[in-house]
Amino acid sequence: MDGMPDRGGEIVVGVDGSACARAALAWAGRLADRTGLRLTVVRAWSLTNAPRPPTWEPAYVPPMADYEAAVQAALAHDVAAAGVPERVTVQCRAVHRSPVPALAAASADAEMLVIGSRGRGGVRGRLLGSVTTSLVEAAGCPVVVVRPQRRPDHARPGSRDSREDAHGQVDPADAR
Repeated sequence: MDGMPDRGGEIVVGVDGSACARAALAWAGRLADRTGLRLTVVRAWSLTNAPRPPTWEPAYVPPMADYEAAVQAALAHDVAAAGVPERVTVQCRAVHRSPVPALAAASADAEMLVIGSRGRGGVRGRLLGSVTTSLVEAAGCPVVVVRPQRRPDHARPGSRDSREDAHGQVDPADAR
């Protein structure tokens, strides 16, 4: 061959329900569609961050299988909401493990790992979250970090090309 390692023909994407993860999933879905690669959607979970299963009641902790089923349902919803094309082969994996080791292991034979720039926790304002930073170092394949869409400069209030000033007011002469 060409000296490149033989990978698994898949794109792995990590999701956690955050806006960044949704953007990463949509991006990975479009890439999988263009390349013909499989898409493996992984959500690492624990009892503290799993969606609440329908069997949950106050003072009752449902079985782990109920939590895993709730995570799988959330994954299916995330894939549908991201608009992953139907022709893409998608596998959803709920992994009861911390995100860094779970995604590092999932990426071992992948063509690429796609992750959002930030997850659900952490400190606002950081360019990359701690899980993202750790995975850039730990992943077994190339990593793509996806940031959510931002408004273009010309649409930001107060920008040079905007019709709005810094306070969001539009000059009547520009309102045509």
